[in-house]
Amino acid sequence: MGYIEDLRKDIGHQPLILVGVAVAVINEEGKFLLQKRRDGQWGVPGGFMELGESTEKAGRREVFEETGLEIGKLNLVGVFSGKQHHVKLPNGDEFYPVTVAYVSKEILGGVIKADGVETTEVRFFSVSELPDQLNPLIKNLMKQFMVQV
Repeated sequence: MGYIEDLRKDIGHQPLILVGVAVAVINEEGKFLLQKRRDGQWGVPGGFMELGESTEKAGRREVFEETGLEIGKLNLVGVFSGKQHHVKLPNGDEFYPVTVAYVSKEILGGVIKADGVETTEVRFFSVSELPDQLNPLIKNLMKQFMVQV
């Protein structure tokens, strides 16, 4: 069981502040790596930090777990937080994320594959062909990511 699950056992559905990462991986052709999540929404790889983990380590871990790729250098895009990012999940859990967003143009290896747990499909997209089902929070982040291209 992870840190967040342990907290939820004690506090139930009360709002939490959670720190997470979002990583835009860009290949040599300038295309963005996106993953299709189980809810049908597309987004960049990312997730929440575990105890004792740096944001950089969390970003690399999430990219590898969700897409099968190992990445190198991470460039900070920004930190995003506030009321507009509030999330209430179907199970009633609420949280306010503090998202540290990175861009990586350094793919070190691995094989692109969906993990089958969180991710059902993984593909590179050009900016002109981004999917309609792009997660709304990621749409806002993409504007920031595109500055880095």
